[in-house]
Amino acid sequence: MKLLSANPEPAPAAPRELDGLGDLCETEKTAVEGAGIPLAPWGRGDLHVIDRGDAQAQGSTIERVTSAPPRLEDTLMRGYSRLAAESPHRRIDAELRTLDLLFGIVFGLILLPIALVIAVAVLATTGRPILYRGRRVGRSGHFFDMLKFRTLKPGAEERIGQYLGEELVRHTEEELTGIGRFLKRSQLDEIPQLWNVLRGDMSFVGPRPIRPRFFAELADELPAYWQRLVVRPGLTGFAQVRRGYETSMAEKLAHDLEWIADRSVRLYLRTVFATGWRVFKQSLRGLVRPDA
Repeated sequence: MKLLSANPEPAPAAPRELDGLGDLCETEKTAVEGAGIPLAPWGRGDLHVIDRGDAQAQGSTIERVTSAPPRLEDTLMRGYSRLAAESPHRRIDAELRTLDLLFGIVFGLILLPIALVIAVAVLATTGRPILYRGRRVGRSGHFFDMLKFRTLKPGAEERIGQYLGEELVRHTEEELTGIGRFLKRSQLDEIPQLWNVLRGDMSFVGPRPIRPRFFAELADELPAYWQRLVVRPGLTGFAQVRRGYETSMAEKLAHDLEWIADRSVRLYLRTVFATGWRVFKQSLRGLVRPDA
């Protein structure tokens, strides 16, 4: 664990760090306060907390933190991130990580020629940038940049970034480029996420990653939402195989929690191959009927 403090000994949390929590539901307030630790801002993309009981404090690397009080949603995310980080580790996670590396290398080599063709096509038809980089929340609250081939018109992120769920699907359709429509329908736009898998940001199977700005909002509406931070987000998942993009966030969460509780090599392989078959069919459909 990283120790974040401006002094050798972490100081107790200032009362103002927990101001405003009364406006949250009791479940969330308990989740943040229950850890019994001061929360500190962290500017490098990780959601960390100060551990008052860390016995390795004197030997830890001390990082300077800003004295500005964190935003309420940041404080909430840190509390949930700590809960996720303290969840018991399971041996199956190491086995699934091995499969991630194996499939990531194999599929990466197989799809490399296709990825090069797509990159040239995107550059020739819509210009730069070729890749889309979107900040997402990963395992234990770690921020990472999720990669995709760009499928939307320039500036689309600013125009539709505030939407979620069905509204996002509808507005995304209006922003798709010509080649982006095919890539989106066939899901070939997600080939660059193999790099995220190899880096350890993502897994092949898991809850789909979400923007940080929506995490606190959904955790407010769905108290169990923080449990998605227990595992790596995935290229695909139960919700994507069983349902569709228009499925409600509550229903998607139910499928995600089922994976988190029952994750196994068998379910992993079944989900990967089911997704591969679906992508193959969608790719053929897009070639035959590109405007369908």
